[in-house]
Amino acid sequence: MARNIFYAQSGGVTAVINATACGVIETARNEPRVGKVFAGRNGIIGALREELIDTSFESENTIRGLRSTPSGAFGSCRYKLKSIKESREEYERLVAVFQAHDIGYFLYNGGGDSQDTAHKVSQFSLEMGFPVTCIGIPKTVDNDLPVTDCCPGFGAVAKFVAISTMEAGLDVASMAESSTKVFVLEVMGRHAGWIAASSALASKSRKNPPHIILFPEIVFDEKKFLKNVKDIVSKEGYCVIVASEGTKNKKGKFLAESGNKDAFGHAQLGGVAPYLSELIKSKKGFKCHWAVAD
Repeated sequence: MARNIFYAQSGGVTAVINATACGVIETARNEPRVGKVFAGRNGIIGALREELIDTSFESENTIRGLRSTPSGAFGSCRYKLKSIKESREEYERLVAVFQAHDIGYFLYNGGGDSQDTAHKVSQFSLEMGFPVTCIGIPKTVDNDLPVTDCCPGFGAVAKFVAISTMEAGLDVASMAESSTKVFVLEVMGRHAGWIAASSALASKSRKNPPHIILFPEIVFDEKKFLKNVKDIVSKEGYCVIVASEGTKNKKGKFLAESGNKDAFGHAQLGGVAPYLSELIKSKKGFKCHWAVAD
């Protein structure tokens, strides 16, 4: 018998997350081995609360419209399931809801932590004797998920960062003679520098911004960095820097680690852009502006 799908969105919404939802629903409607597609309201929380949206009531035009719909159409979440040992009741609740709605497939649309959740649910469903096929669907902008050539959301963020860098460079160049000489743009990328690297896509030559890119994979050398800033300002009149949020010092510590943790237990980063801006101002005396592309 055809079994139903539970689809949910997780993590930060990207330009492609709703387009993915469209692909899932349209494909399922043409597959006789699949029943209905239920979407979770606000991610996995929707399953825990049994707040399921029956997409079969939506017209083909409405589903097709998801391709160009911004935000997360069904609501997203940042909710990390603990281990089965720590939170067995939650897993039992999920399986109970899946049984009640004859869910045979769980498709979780998110990043690395979302794939981890799908894996845990898959393991527990087997243990409970109600096996659910769990599939992780990437939508992340980070472009560092294993076994993927290009994460779906990366193209959108790469374009945004490249254009933002170009625009910021034009602004700073016009003020550099008597005002701001250095601009720092902080971008996402805790452990991988794909997004930072994309800032150079709009650059026409080495003279154009970004003049300096800081990557998580390359240890930050303060002395060398400050010298580069000074040299570039002397030569070009201004300097534009793009820095990954995960830029680390020689001790392996994030430059801007605040000491707090986010919803998934990762170190909360306090802002590498203001840190670098203050460093440049105090050590070299240049007026410096910064921004965060989030």
